[in-house]
Amino acid sequence: MVVLELILVFILQFEAGTSVKHSYLYYTPGHEAVLSCKLPSDTSCSMITWLYNGVTSQTETEVENGKVVTSSVRVGRLSLNTDCSLVINNITAEDAGLYTCRLGSQPADSDVAVYLSVLTISPSPPDVDPNRDDEVTLKCSLSTYRDLLPCKQDSIRWVDETGTVLRGEGVGYESIRQMSCVSVLTVKHQRGHNRRYTCQFVDEDGVKIEAEYPPAFKHDYVYITVGAVVGVVVLLLLLLVITVVLIKYRKRTKETERRTREQSDLHHCQL
Repeated sequence: MVVLELILVFILQFEAGTSVKHSYLYYTPGHEAVLSCKLPSDTSCSMITWLYNGVTSQTETEVENGKVVTSSVRVGRLSLNTDCSLVINNITAEDAGLYTCRLGSQPADSDVAVYLSVLTISPSPPDVDPNRDDEVTLKCSLSTYRDLLPCKQDSIRWVDETGTVLRGEGVGYESIRQMSCVSVLTVKHQRGHNRRYTCQFVDEDGVKIEAEYPPAFKHDYVYITVGAVVGVVVLLLLLLVITVVLIKYRKRTKETERRTREQSDLHHCQL
């Protein structure tokens, strides 16, 4: 099952009595998040400010007058697109929160609010080998803005490689009841079984974001790929050595034949 690719804006609504625009984005760690300011095309980014509210009540300025603030903890991962959208590279769960785009000195009710949530799967122990017969506990967490409503019960669920929703206890797994925006699944690896578990965040409209375990780029695939490359290189080197040996053998054979002919001609001349 392919991880949903990202930038899932599932609602755009207006608060009653104001013109504040809201959008909701969902990502998994490591991707590039693009937060749109939804401005007219002729807007100058030098008039743009991006604000951030996360786990604390303090508001942090990420972009001021169209430039990334150097004191931002994300300074090395932030940039602005030509349309003044805020780009966050290699996002993490710590980037989740409320991002507010503000144009110049316009009143706050003209702001654009973007709620960024990040879905993460954390295995315990973290270095468990998916190819061994070991037990691993998977914690799926949705990091989001603190003031949003808590996740509804069963809004974070687990499915297996067949798409079957895992509930309670079954063959090779045990699911623990969801607590707030966290769901835990304990699974037993079985050697030779290509099992895959997917954590999904869902609402009335369906799946908003999902993450897989093992990840799509799991290490055993990397090892197999590297091993294949090494095998090809060794084979090529072996063929090269054989070719060089054959060339030298042919040269030596020709030289021996030449000397034999010369000696035979000399012997005939002497006779």
